[in-house]
Order: sequence, then C-alpha cells, then structure tokens
Amino acid sequence: MKKINIVLFGVGKVGSVLIKQVLALQEQLNRQGELEINIPVIVNSTTAFFEKKGVKSTWEADFSNFGVPYKLQDIITYVHKNNYENLIAVDATASDEIIHNYELLVNNGFHLVAANKVANTLSSKFYNNLRVQLQENRKQFLYETNVGAGLPVVETLKSLYASGEKVTKVRGVFSGSLSYIFNTFSESDRRFDEVLTDAGLQGFTEPDPRMDLSGKDVARKLLILARELGLKKELSEIKIQDLVPVHLNGSSSRENFFQNKEDLNEDFEVLRNSLKRGEVIRHIGELNVKTGELEVKLVTEEKTSPFGSLRHADASFEIYTESYGERPLVIQGAGAGAAVTARGLLSDILKLSGKLN
Repeated sequence: MKKINIVLFGVGKVGSVLIKQVLALQEQLNRQGELEINIPVIVNSTTAFFEKKGVKSTWEADFSNFGVPYKLQDIITYVHKNNYENLIAVDATASDEIIHNYELLVNNGFHLVAANKVANTLSSKFYNNLRVQLQENRKQFLYETNVGAGLPVVETLKSLYASGEKVTKVRGVFSGSLSYIFNTFSESDRRFDEVLTDAGLQGFTEPDPRMDLSGKDVARKLLILARELGLKKELSEIKIQDLVPVHLNGSSSRENFFQNKEDLNEDFEVLRNSLKRGEVIRHIGELNVKTGELEVKLVTEEKTSPFGSLRHADASFEIYTESYGERPLVIQGAGAGAAVTARGLLSDILKLSGKLN
C-alpha cells in the first residue's frame, strides 16, 4: 500500500478541520487498500507534536499535553530518522514567515501543499527561485486553495494555458467574505457596519476585517492567476480600490477601526442609493491579459447576471478565451470557510499522492 506522510503547519480553523477530514477518510482508504495517509507531525508557530504512527482523534488533547517547543531542523531530523516516505509539508497558515522555509523543506525531501498565498505573491525572484528548487529536487507544489477555496480555478487555468488556449480575460468575485458582505448589503436596508459585524460573527471575515476590505487579498489571488498565465507581474502593479478610509487604515489600530466603523456607512449608503432598479453592488477582480492590467474594484451588476445573482458567500469566476469568444467558462461555488478550504487541501494531497510511488 502506498504511504503518504504529512507534516501539518497550522492547527487553527483550517488545519483542525483538515485533520478531522483525514482521520475520517482513513477508514475508507484502509478498506480500499491502496493508500495510507498519516500525519506524524503537527505544529503551530511555537509547538510541535510528534506521533510516530500518526495523530489520532485525541490529537487536540495530545497537542496540548505533549506538544514541545521546536525548530524546523527538529522536524527534518525526526522525519529522516523515521524514514518517512512520500513527505508532504502542508501549510494551513497565513504566515509571512513560514514560506521562507519552503526551500529548506523541498531540499530535504518534502513536496508542498499550501493554502497560504504568500509564497506565490512575493517578488518574481522568490517565485521563480522556488520553482527552480522544486524542479531540481523533483518535488511538487500544489496550491489550488490559494484562489476560490476548494474551487478548481488554478488547475483549470493551468490546463487551458498548457493546452495552448489563449486566455484573454479573467473576471471574478474572488472573495467569499466580500461576496457575503455585498450580496447582503445590496439587497437589504441594513447599515454597512451592521453587515460587516454580521459577516465577522459568521466567521467570513478575518479577525481584522480591514484585510478583506483593503482588497489586498483579492489582489494576491489575481496575481497568482496572472502568473499562471505567464504574466510577469508584481503585487505593487495591481490597481486596488481600498474600501477602508485613510483614518481607519492599517496605520491606526484595529481597536480604532472597530470603535469607528460607523464612519464606513455614509459612503456605502450613497453608493447603494445610486443603484438603478435591478442593480446590485459586487466586489470583483479583473485581469486583462492583452493589456496586462490587473484591477480590484467595486462594480454595479444586473441582478440577473452571473455575478449579480450570487448568494451567501459564493465566489464566481469567468474565464474568457479566444476559442470561446464572449461566452466565458464559469466556475462558481462556495468561496469561503474552513471546511471547503480544508477539503481543497485534502483534494490537493490526494492529487499529489497519485503522482507518487
């Protein structure tokens, strides 16, 4: 039976759900007798828990009771000492720091699966160097969840590009968080700050919702797709409509933002009142391949259009190509949430396992 061994970085919302999904899948895989997935190491930023035969359903208590401080080299030494085969480092964090360990992991025998978008949105130099290391070590890097949670956007775009199909434009509601906020705000009489609070309570926004409202997360996703199409772009080249007023932006505290978030209401109320009958507000990212322009912005859409008819926290992507003309390929579905992101990571792990011996 083929064995896959995972070192999981990040045991927060997504990582926790992923462990549960893997444990639930193990029984089915055992019956099929073709694949065994083990998670012998789980870590957060300060603590690691080692379990030679893989974590069990008691992992949360085990992590709390038996976790130890660690350095990355401790993990590398441990997996080599135990001769684990088919090693996959799964990054379920949003850390800016961990991605600087990717090359070391690849050089020590790890494939990579990541929900973390940072590695694919740093400088072109970092982006290209990582791919050189992957190629030299014959390792894989899968990151479908970087865009659209579990929706197959990256893979679809890669396949189109690899087949020689000329993609002309990609346009999408990239953020499940902002999808929920504007789907709700556009068609209700609730104040914007009320809708924002509601989105936070439902777990759709980041702990600091300015990360969503700034448009930078959508810009990162747009950049990832642009690079999949061979465009040499940097994050700084993307035109972003920041929805956070200057006096509430990142130079002030999060507490200041929460205390004064009612200041958001006036501008959004003006925007809602300007809508014509049958129109709604949507937050989109748009990539024009021909001109190389990448833009994150608010637009108005007809309610009956694909974007205008979105509900809840759904994401939707339109991919225009020369062959399909003005009739885009549309990928749509749940665009946010720990469960769908974890499922996307698990899908990448299974996809990768199919390529390993």
